[in-house]
Amino acid sequence: MRTVEISEEPIRLGQFLKLAAFAEDGAHAKELIEDGEVHVNGAVELRRGAQLRAGDVVVVGTDEVRISVRP
Repeated sequence: MRTVEISEEPIRLGQFLKLAAFAEDGAHAKELIEDGEVHVNGAVELRRGAQLRAGDVVVVGTDEVRISVRP
């Protein structure tokens, strides 16, 4: 599992997918979410605007990322 730092929380799921290199752009992020390919803390997340915070785990395929906040 890798860790991706964000500058402040919360961050929206669509933005995070781009930041963590899961998605190339917003349209790709939307597609991943609508197809049910994104899991947050073990549950499928279908809301692009879902608010993520430090400690949340996002999974797309076999790639797992934990969110942390820069000090």
